[in-house]
Amino acid sequence: MATSDTILALDRAQLREITLEDEVLMRELLAALIADTELQLPLLEVAIRNADSQRCARLAHYCKGACANLGAKAAAMVLTELERNAKIGAMEECSRQLAALTMEVDRLRTEEI
Repeated sequence: MATSDTILALDRAQLREITLEDEVLMRELLAALIADTELQLPLLEVAIRNADSQRCARLAHYCKGACANLGAKAAAMVLTELERNAKIGAMEECSRQLAALTMEVDRLRTEEI
């Protein structure tokens, strides 16, 4: 299985395609994605801490869709695993994936458009 280290933090070709190569829009969408995902991190943390697997799965699913749509492939991969583990109640694994997601958000922050 691929690790997030081997997957692009940001698929620029996908982002260019959905924004019709509008660099301003690309930067705005990436900034919005990072900001929104950062808002979800503490909510995911609480859901994991409270062993609320349903809420954790819902939050991961929401974030996964946003990341996948904009080309944040590594974060989407982490969120896919987080969602899957939340659905089976593997909250310890979810906690590790939340740490990985935080790192992926940091990677996205360093991407230049």
